[in-house]
Amino acid sequence: MFKYRLETRIGTSLASPFVAWRQAVPSPKKLARIRMATAVTPGEVAIAPSSKAFTALSEKLKEIQAFSGISGLLGWDEMVMMPAGAAGSRGAQKSALAGLLHERKSDPAIGELLEQLQREEGQGADAFRAAAVREAAREYRKVTAVTKDLAKREAEHETEAYQTWVKARQASNFSLFAPALEKWVALRRERAALIDPGKPVYDVLLDDYQPGLTSARLDSIFDQVKAGLVPLLADLRARGTPPDTAWLKGEFDTDAQAALCREIALTLGFDLEKGRLDVSVHPFTGGAHPTDVRMTTRFKKDSLLEGLTGTVHETGHALYEQGRNLEYDGLPVNEAAGMGVHESQSLLWERMVGLGRPFAAYLLPKIKAAFPQLPQDRTAEDLYRAVNEVLPRSLIRVEADEVTYPLHIILRYELESELVRGDISVDQLPELWNKKMKEYLGVEPESDAQGVLQDVHWSYGLFGYFPTYSLGAMMAAQIFEAARKDLPDFEAEAAAGNFSKLKAWLNKNIHQVGSLYPSADELLEKVTGSPLDPSILLEHLKSKYSELYGL
Repeated sequence: MFKYRLETRIGTSLASPFVAWRQAVPSPKKLARIRMATAVTPGEVAIAPSSKAFTALSEKLKEIQAFSGISGLLGWDEMVMMPAGAAGSRGAQKSALAGLLHERKSDPAIGELLEQLQREEGQGADAFRAAAVREAAREYRKVTAVTKDLAKREAEHETEAYQTWVKARQASNFSLFAPALEKWVALRRERAALIDPGKPVYDVLLDDYQPGLTSARLDSIFDQVKAGLVPLLADLRARGTPPDTAWLKGEFDTDAQAALCREIALTLGFDLEKGRLDVSVHPFTGGAHPTDVRMTTRFKKDSLLEGLTGTVHETGHALYEQGRNLEYDGLPVNEAAGMGVHESQSLLWERMVGLGRPFAAYLLPKIKAAFPQLPQDRTAEDLYRAVNEVLPRSLIRVEADEVTYPLHIILRYELESELVRGDISVDQLPELWNKKMKEYLGVEPESDAQGVLQDVHWSYGLFGYFPTYSLGAMMAAQIFEAARKDLPDFEAEAAAGNFSKLKAWLNKNIHQVGSLYPSADELLEKVTGSPLDPSILLEHLKSKYSELYGL
């Protein structure tokens, strides 16, 4: 699994959202009036197309996005090009820019313009502009709700907690990290109480990653997925016949891998006139703008598939970014309707396309030509089966296959939501983690480093992030099913290396729509005819792997 560089709606990196805490906040009386005025019900805002207030708001939001683009370039450069000796100066640059962004985002003038736009409601409707106001109001409420003191404490703890996690992971000793995690829980509860004291804490935090989603809905979704996958996994391991993967083992020149992956990215539709493809330690997709998308991947000599699947995954993210609607450039409606939706695009290309039979037919002659040491008598069916192995021991989330991966996410969601609610304590996590690993995945970590300390997310206090990975997989299956109905010739075209029609379909139905709809469910209902339906992914996995494993 590979991540793209995620950003909040009006800008800063989620890995470091509170580095700069300086902000200009309106007076309490004025702020209360603005919050009341910006309490927008989804879909209700209607603004005049020629509104001067909207023009003024747009100018401010576009300036914020321009500064965010600079931040994006600094982040890309840090990961790809920056010399190690520049770390200190880069940190100062990022902190100064983050401070400027925070001040711009909490500008009282934005609140006043939003208040004025509320008064103009009903003077003429434009759906995209209304959505831009809705999303701007939602973010403004959050930015101005958090106190300067809390933002400062979060920024200070972020660096401390990350460094503590690194040391604890190296020592494989969770107790070293536990105090830092306890502090994050307290800080996030405090933040949630400021933003919306009437909602469950986890729901407030989850809204940063997937707007409109609740923990009650997640419980229902994940209970259904868990009930379907746990017995399927047990059956595959007990009665199934694993595919032959030995012929794909060996050493593969990384330059040849890079050349092949570049060709694949371009074939899928990545535009080098509006982007770059580079190598980094941790693959990601970022950049400054839909016309400047920076995609990276990585290659290992002893793994052909990691570079290939990583490239297809990141290309999915990059195609979303390059396909955004420039008519509303710089406005929040132009951005993805949550991280789960963005992840759906990378997983649609990686799993629904890249792990399918037609793609194997397209890919096989290319890998044979690039790596002549591979057996030349192997067929596309052999390749299809080999790339779809279910791991006999799935301990590490980022190495998991598509059957076991959702169970890794469900485990993390259950633990972090219970932790935030106060149902469990931090010191219970290692024991509960190992117990759930055994129950859901049939394996038990031998150390904290293999188990509860394997992910970096909790060291940044990112509660609510994990669910979007599996939500993206479910959305991918549902969106791909709808696309296939509209593209009856997809299999033949994909086998021949023609993916342009699918890309165009996604551009029109997902990428250019952005955040027009208040929630992913409403987007899915418009595109597929129903809100998120976990049964589609479950049926896909059951049908695919029962056939692959001969059940």
